[in-house]
Order: sequence, then C-alpha cells, then structure tokens
Amino acid sequence: MADAQSNIEAENLHIGTMGWSYSFWKGSFYPEESSAKEFLTYYSSQFNTVEVDSSFYRIPSLQAIKYWKKQSSENFKFSLKFPQKITHIKMLENAEEESQVFLENVNLLGEKLGILLLQLPPMFRQQHFSMLENYLDFLPHKYRYALEVRNKSLLNKQVYDILRDHNIALVWVDAVKMPLVSEMTADHIFVRWEGDRKAIKGVLGKTEVDRTNDIHLWAEKLKPLRDKGIQVFGYFSKYYSGYPTNDVKELLKFLYC
Repeated sequence: MADAQSNIEAENLHIGTMGWSYSFWKGSFYPEESSAKEFLTYYSSQFNTVEVDSSFYRIPSLQAIKYWKKQSSENFKFSLKFPQKITHIKMLENAEEESQVFLENVNLLGEKLGILLLQLPPMFRQQHFSMLENYLDFLPHKYRYALEVRNKSLLNKQVYDILRDHNIALVWVDAVKMPLVSEMTADHIFVRWEGDRKAIKGVLGKTEVDRTNDIHLWAEKLKPLRDKGIQVFGYFSKYYSGYPTNDVKELLKFLYC
C-alpha cells in the first residue's frame, strides 16, 4: 500500500529546473567527464521534468524535439514556454499561425509533453484583457496550459474566472517584483521559483543563498494539494538559491518526509 501511495505521489509531482544545458553544473551535478550531449539523459535520470526556456526564443524544431524525446527517461515531462513572438511581440493578437506551428511541433512529444506556459510581458495589462480572452478561446483543449502574469493589474477576479473557464493554471511565482498568489484556476498547479537576478549570479554551480526555510514552507503548502491528487508542476530558476538542482532535491525531501 505504501508503494502504491508513493507511485500516486510520484505521478502527481513534477519538480525540476528551468533548463538543463548548464556546463557550470559539471562536477557538482553532472559527472565531471560528461559531455553536453549527455546532460539531458543524466538529468532525466535524476528528475522527472524540466522547463524548456529555449522555446521562448524560437519554436523548437522537429529534430530537436525528437532528440529530447529519445534522450529522456520514459515518464519524463517537458514543459515549454510559448515563443516570445506570440506573447511579447504580437501580444497574443494575430498569432494563430505561429501558435499552430508551435503546437504541432511540441505535439510530437506525446505523453512527454507537460504544461505549456504563456508568460505575459509587464506591458500586458488589464486593458488587454480582450486579447487574452480571444487567444484562450483559440487554444485547443487537448493540451494543458499555465499563464504567468507580470503586471499586478491582471491579478483580479476577471482574469481568474477566464482561466477557470479554460482550465488554465495561474502561475504561482516566487519572485521579487510580483506578489505571491495562491489562486487555483485549474486542475493542475504550476509554480515558478524565479528568485532575484540582481542578488544571485546563478553560474557558480553552488548554493549562493540558503533558501531551505523558504523551500520547507513551500513543501507544506504543496503537500495538501499533492495528497488530493492535484498534479503539481514546479521549476526552480538558477537565480533562486544559485543552485536549482539542490533546490529540487530539498523540496522533494520535504515533500516526502
């Protein structure tokens, strides 16, 4: 029974880092002798998910997606950011063509596809609500989504309601410039531990700021959700403590103790 419960918990918990292609993790996380081509395989042997940041800058090619799928472990999940051309340049307006290409490509991941993240820019405000509503109406229901806002004016009931109508998770963000919210708008949770880019270098391959207490508090917050069978996806930035792979291990330790 304990093993069955552990399997259920594992299926509901998807905790990883934002990105994996960091050579400065060699010797501390990756084996010293490993090459960049071996990073993903090793990473997926340690964690069950990753947030792909590169998709923000360009739509991943079919070749890249096939490679990711082949190099990762069986039950691994990739969560990907929508390209900035859709979210930041076009501000969700007249972006159907780019969106269709993006969705068709990532669909190749099949069961390894996690959550698709719409990260809105700070200039996307309440007056743009109709653009958000129209775009969410356009998105196919076969995928799971999360929405991160970077303007406080969008933290309101109108936005929460439209997200609930579309089963899209409002991202819970642990960052400097945005308030911490715990609004549930979907049947899944998406957390991003972004940290502080001004205070943390993030390229030293070690912990720069001890976030143990913060991570423990997060574990206590997420445990009841996991126990209810709600799928939790969460990703640590290299700017949170400076060493996100350790942050993942700390959170999982607290969640399973």
